[in-house]
Amino acid sequence: MREIKDAGFTVESIELGKVTISGKESMIFSELETTLNRHGFEIIKDDTEELIERLKITLIKKLEDQELTNLSTFLPKTFHKSYSTLSKLFSKTEGVTIEKYLINLKIEKVKEYIQLGQLNFSEIAYALNYNNSGHLARQFKNVTGLSMSEFKALQQWDRKSIDQIV
Repeated sequence: MREIKDAGFTVESIELGKVTISGKESMIFSELETTLNRHGFEIIKDDTEELIERLKITLIKKLEDQELTNLSTFLPKTFHKSYSTLSKLFSKTEGVTIEKYLINLKIEKVKEYIQLGQLNFSEIAYALNYNNSGHLARQFKNVTGLSMSEFKALQQWDRKSIDQIV
């Protein structure tokens, strides 16, 4: 972020999925965009992109808070749009359903828990609001091709960063 400051911009705030930057209007926007891209950020240019990013951030925060209430009830209240509208827009933009995206988030969280080694598989299932560890085990194998035990034994922590999950 030093490059951004060196270019004369001020970083106002940084939070999950969002950086707020200010600067003089005479500063070159393309220069800022190039600098941000070099660091793995991108500028959101339209309302659809912004909505999708807010949806992703909301789902990530819900998972982190271990608050996995019914999405078809929660998301419309949060975004003031029907679940059908949100779901279609998300699928069209990201190429996966909201539910599949959430499953992928959960699987990455399972990988994190396994890597940390603090919880057994049943405790991981409970922490992620699965009805039982068998359901989690099946889902993990479907997504990764490995059982949780095989993944643990490999100790090759093949994890995706949050922004790479789709």
